[in-house]
Amino acid sequence: MLEFTILERDDATEARRGRLTLDHGTVETPAFMPVGTAGSVKAVRWSDVERAGAEIVLANTYHLMLRPGGDIIRRLGGLHRFAGWPRPILTDSGGFQVMSLAANRRLTEEGVTFRSHLDGTGFLLTPERAVELQAGDFGVDVAMVLDECTPYPASRDEARASMERTHRWAARSLSRLPEIAAGGRGALFGIVQGGMHEDLRAESVETLSAMPFDGLA
Repeated sequence: MLEFTILERDDATEARRGRLTLDHGTVETPAFMPVGTAGSVKAVRWSDVERAGAEIVLANTYHLMLRPGGDIIRRLGGLHRFAGWPRPILTDSGGFQVMSLAANRRLTEEGVTFRSHLDGTGFLLTPERAVELQAGDFGVDVAMVLDECTPYPASRDEARASMERTHRWAARSLSRLPEIAAGGRGALFGIVQGGMHEDLRAESVETLSAMPFDGLA
């Protein structure tokens, strides 16, 4: 579930303040979102995170897939219970790791084959699997589609190819979602690509806006 209400708007700058209503609570926007990559924010307790005013935290699908794994998190009641954080959680899909761990992965149209940076074990992360993990095993409030995070620098042709693959993966993510959402689900966001080329980013927004996503990143 996702609802977004605009509370205030500055007509001169187009800035706005809003409220996201999610399965595990509300988030005032714009928001500061602490990073809890593996289900915890390092060096602080959840009570410290709450006292700092944070209403949502970010975790990472790639790292949680490697350790402890989606099956364990699901059997323990989902990521909120596993982590001990009752408020909203957003998960990155692992798309950034597609770029940043280039030495340990192989990218194909099917998805990304990783060698774990922990022990070298092989994993295949596809657009469908990314949705299964986030919406099914983790049960997060906001899930991101698996995208190809375009590196910099990249030529225009490289940026377009990366963007178009991201669009194809986005469509595959949506096709998988209904099969695992019988018990309700959080929001699923598409991700805009196009590198440093403004017209490609505009094209990406137009393409993804025509798909039934809950929002765009």
